[in-house]
Amino acid sequence: MVQVLLGLLGILLVYYLIYFVRDLVASRGNWGGGSFLVSGIIGFVTDAMDTLGIGSFAPTTMLLELTKQLDNDRELPGTLNVSHTIPVIIEAFIFITVVKVAPLTLFALVFAAIAGSYLGSKTVSKLPEKKVQFYMGIALIVTAVLMCLRQLGLLDLLGTGNAMTGLTGIKLVIGVIGNFILGALMTIGVGLYAPCMALVYMLGLSPLVAFPIMMASCAGLMPVAGVNFIKSGDYARKVSLAITIGGVIGVFIATKFVTGLDMNVLTWIVIVVVIYSGVTYIRKGLR
Repeated sequence: MVQVLLGLLGILLVYYLIYFVRDLVASRGNWGGGSFLVSGIIGFVTDAMDTLGIGSFAPTTMLLELTKQLDNDRELPGTLNVSHTIPVIIEAFIFITVVKVAPLTLFALVFAAIAGSYLGSKTVSKLPEKKVQFYMGIALIVTAVLMCLRQLGLLDLLGTGNAMTGLTGIKLVIGVIGNFILGALMTIGVGLYAPCMALVYMLGLSPLVAFPIMMASCAGLMPVAGVNFIKSGDYARKVSLAITIGGVIGVFIATKFVTGLDMNVLTWIVIVVVIYSGVTYIRKGLR
């Protein structure tokens, strides 16, 4: 089962790379503003944090805003999805291990997330900048709340005593609809990890089962969403390439060498800054 899933992710990676590389070549000399070095550092830091379980979308949004890397905020959703696609797929290849999950449940939820991201990316790319700013602000606040719940252990409480490894009947339908919505929300910047974990907990699945589902969902949906943003041109090319390169390095460094960090303190700092960034974007969107 794991080999089949990794094979599908490999195919999606190739599919994504064809569009990404072709677009960069066709647009050479017109990759937009931003600093390659600064964006690369952002990718290194945020994807290292993602590998350690903090997530990458909210910190990337925060750092891109602080360093003023984007020419306009309308490029933000596309840049997030395009720039983190390859690092997230690498994370999936590294961390998806043999976990007993009912095949129907795993594939149904993963493909629901992919379908949601396809629809969401088609919609988000047509939004005006003010609406993107407003929705990004809401997305950041929602992400911060979910991060708080996870830090306080409240999400884990939902899964206490759960032992199921698969869904059937109405619970499977709810899971598919839920992950479809989460896949669509990923395209406006709402990270999938925490809400997906809450979803599978509430449906009665074992906490361990959450990990292959949420990691495979992200690795499956991001190439699809990323290609749609690439086709529409609604992303920052130079920034996305730099974050991708820095992010790949960050994933491997975090996997092999990062130990002893006080992740609890770091996560709370990120939450505070994410809330501040969310309020800032909401104000921009309403201004």
